[in-house]
Amino acid sequence: MEELFEQLAFSINPLDESVIDDILQNGHSVIDGFLEENLVLSLRTDLLKKYEDDCFKKAAIGNRTNETIKTGIRGDFILWIYEHTTDYSHRLFLDRINDLVVYLNKTCFLGILRTEFHYAVYPEGKFYKRHLDAFENDDRRKLSVVCNLNEDDWLPEHGGELVLYLKGTAGEVPKTVYPFPGRAAVFESRVLEHEVKAAIRQRLSITGWLKTR
Repeated sequence: MEELFEQLAFSINPLDESVIDDILQNGHSVIDGFLEENLVLSLRTDLLKKYEDDCFKKAAIGNRTNETIKTGIRGDFILWIYEHTTDYSHRLFLDRINDLVVYLNKTCFLGILRTEFHYAVYPEGKFYKRHLDAFENDDRRKLSVVCNLNEDDWLPEHGGELVLYLKGTAGEVPKTVYPFPGRAAVFESRVLEHEVKAAIRQRLSITGWLKTR
């Protein structure tokens, strides 16, 4: 029995444990180092190559049954990452996400059955106005995940911050999350409104959702 407890303790990822604690207490979590430096570099290189090869499309609002392109609300370009991918960096990223999903389901019984992710490129000056990651005709999104792939020299004055609108006892409390490389934000899709502010340089990320039935 003692050996079993040691194995379980060894399998716990401290970063994932902090995600769970934060979400249970606050409905969101911001984690530096969620993606390792080498993986961030590999994903960034892949993203930029595919962007230069014109593989991205203009992002729309709404889900796939009623999506509409409105540049006054959302200005990013996206490329979906599929679960059956054979791309090495994509596979490493999805393995990292799946590790988190397994841990969340075992410890919090969230019932997450599926994930969906895409690259996102915000050209200089582009933004995504305040919104909620849930649809009237589809409420399967449980947790939203934003993983930043920007260059190592990204500074707060470059902008591009994610703003989470938290619900406090004294009213709404905006929380600013700067998009430093390797940093991830995880938050409740159906609860927290958020927005992406304009940046003075190109902003890179992987964004997606952990979904229930």
